[in-house]
Amino acid sequence: MKVILLADIQGQGKKGDIVTVNDGYARNYLLPKKLAAEATKSVLNEIEQKLAKEARLLREERAKAEAVADRMRGTTVAVYVRCGDGKMYGSVTTQDVADALAKEGFEVDKKKITVKDSIKSVGVYDADVKIYKDISVKIKIDVRKAE
Repeated sequence: MKVILLADIQGQGKKGDIVTVNDGYARNYLLPKKLAAEATKSVLNEIEQKLAKEARLLREERAKAEAVADRMRGTTVAVYVRCGDGKMYGSVTTQDVADALAKEGFEVDKKKITVKDSIKSVGVYDADVKIYKDISVKIKIDVRKAE
């Protein structure tokens, strides 16, 4: 009997897999415990449509991320810091960079920004911004003295 697994079952497969099992195992164990559903044509068609919809949504999401990456590529953001006697008070954090990007119109989580080394002086630094699973953009951070 063909069934669609509704949960991970050791020795059979993972959730969403379509597997062939013995009739007794399916009727007496999997179906009553709601661990699987019988794989009828209508259920298979429903799952196929669901997978197609998820794939379409992922393509749209990726296209949006690529558009943001194209706009962000090569961006230089200015971060103003307080300085005294030629030294900065503290350092520039990824939150400061995220706030500067927000002023430029890019909403980015601070956890997705990677600065290669700590920023403790005025100057221009490189950073990577991860926009999507495998899409990242290099930006420049221009650290300036606040007036």
